[in-house]
Amino acid sequence: MGEFLADYGLFLAKTVTFVGAILVIIAFAAAASRKVSGGEGLKVENLNERYRKLAGTLKKSVVNRKAAKALAKAEKASAKRAAKSDETRPRTFVIDFKGDIKATEVAALREEVSAILAVAKEDDEVLLRLENAGGMVHEHGLAASQLVRLREAGLKLTVAVDRIAASGGYLMACIADRIIAAPFAILGSIGVLAQLPNFNRLLDNHGVDFEQITAGRYKRTVTMFGENTDEDRDKLRQELEDVHELFQAAITRYRPDVDMEKVATGEHWYGTRALELALADGLATSDELLAGAVEGRDVYKVSYEVKQPLPKKVLHSMDALAERAADIVWRRLQESRYLR
Repeated sequence: MGEFLADYGLFLAKTVTFVGAILVIIAFAAAASRKVSGGEGLKVENLNERYRKLAGTLKKSVVNRKAAKALAKAEKASAKRAAKSDETRPRTFVIDFKGDIKATEVAALREEVSAILAVAKEDDEVLLRLENAGGMVHEHGLAASQLVRLREAGLKLTVAVDRIAASGGYLMACIADRIIAAPFAILGSIGVLAQLPNFNRLLDNHGVDFEQITAGRYKRTVTMFGENTDEDRDKLRQELEDVHELFQAAITRYRPDVDMEKVATGEHWYGTRALELALADGLATSDELLAGAVEGRDVYKVSYEVKQPLPKKVLHSMDALAERAADIVWRRLQESRYLR
């Protein structure tokens, strides 16, 4: 047993060193690229113009040279007329949020929301493209609070879910005026989970004592290394139930038509089923929503890049790698369960 642990420890140390070296290289490369691109700050992209260019490129590629020149001339004239025109159209601001366990993109989200609120007018709208499988309660609660700022300012908020908005991700989504999901997007998972291993017996078998000294009866309940009691487990269960009630209350506030008895079970549903349960308001992809928006609105993608020091980048990369591995395992389990 001792020899196995020694070999395993050596293997683990080599692996961590190798992965750490790769992450340092990646971080340096990322730092260099950010210096070139201008570093931290707000970036705005006109999606109307982007789609026009894409369509124009394709049109020119499928016609003869003479027709291509005519198209280019017409596009140039159209751009000049648009630049001279005083006509203003309502705007849609597009923001993206890709969640992780710690909801680390909330730092960028709060800046994006603040920028939009500073310039938004009465007829403007916000489209949030959300991909979030949930994570820490307080972090995702803060992310949801940023979206509440949009609602309270009177801006119409649409959340588009192409893949997943579950648990803390659905806590964010439920703030919206409308939730539009792809037919096979995952929504729900309205529940609370806490799990951790316990090494008490392993330590005890090897003659290792673990001591934990606290002030306050419930400063620490369940532990990874000490012996857990029924009282510890009951206290943790009570805390989870309290968080679950707060979760349900938030959903009820913004989506009063949802039957909490049916959906607050921790289960998740695909888009078509979520629509039946009033967890979503329509079925479509974010691409369809954007294609419709550019017809009658000016559409801008707003993103804020947060500059981080190198050590934090490395640590964040390591966290992201671990979370990515856990996400892959979760997805494989889901695939093996449903795709047979």
